[in-house]
Amino acid sequence: MDLIKIRLHSESNCCLALPAEGLKPGDQVVVQTADGEEMGTIQVIYRNLDLAPKVASGNSSVRPATPEDLSRHEKNLALERRAHAFCQKRIQVRYLPIHLVRTYCLFDGSKIIFYFTAPGRVDFRELVKDLVQEFRCRIELRQIGVRHRAKMVGGLGVCGQKLCCATFLREFEPVSVRMAKEQQLSLNPSKISGVCGRLMCCLTYEYPAYQEIRRHLPKVGKRVRLPEGEAKIIRYNLIRQTVTVELEEGQEREIPFSELPIHDTVEKPGG
Repeated sequence: MDLIKIRLHSESNCCLALPAEGLKPGDQVVVQTADGEEMGTIQVIYRNLDLAPKVASGNSSVRPATPEDLSRHEKNLALERRAHAFCQKRIQVRYLPIHLVRTYCLFDGSKIIFYFTAPGRVDFRELVKDLVQEFRCRIELRQIGVRHRAKMVGGLGVCGQKLCCATFLREFEPVSVRMAKEQQLSLNPSKISGVCGRLMCCLTYEYPAYQEIRRHLPKVGKRVRLPEGEAKIIRYNLIRQTVTVELEEGQEREIPFSELPIHDTVEKPGG
């Protein structure tokens, strides 16, 4: 049993635990998904399941794409381009506050899905009528958020790498300003926001480690006993693993965590 990582035409990734005999990275395949058959390209084949990512979908199958499948896929791509242009034109004609992101045609051609963003709820019933009349198939307009828009469009983050959401992230986790604050990052929105305008997803990656470190340290403002006398903790540098304390004389001193008497704190008078 091997693990096959496939990039689907719908711009999502799937991992299937199946025998990969005769398959190799770069091959185009047809995958059976919950929405029916879908075209995809094999990215990686993991022969060692211990090193493979978690399997996300279980009851799926994959087969090599036939010349007929490739021909149908090319027709679907042409249909997607025509449908996208037509829908964009009708949006402008009807003055709808819609930003059309992507158009996707099911592999069997039975339905066309239009992904869009909008500032709020939009009455697009007349637009759907226009699309049904033009393409004579099932039409779905699906409103997405700005994060999903970035996932579909892709791009580069401030780190210079491809967007996490467009490569390996499957689900979006809640991100808060507190995560940036506890990691001692700048709270300037332009520095902690991604291309989507929301807080960067990577703020969640190291946050549990920072929480674990802080759990074993006295809070800022606590007083501790040092060889020089009592001192008050005024800030931490978790990256350098040091703490800055203020001595009784008002002097500041930076010491490593290993020299901090974690269990020897001094209660405030009357505390």
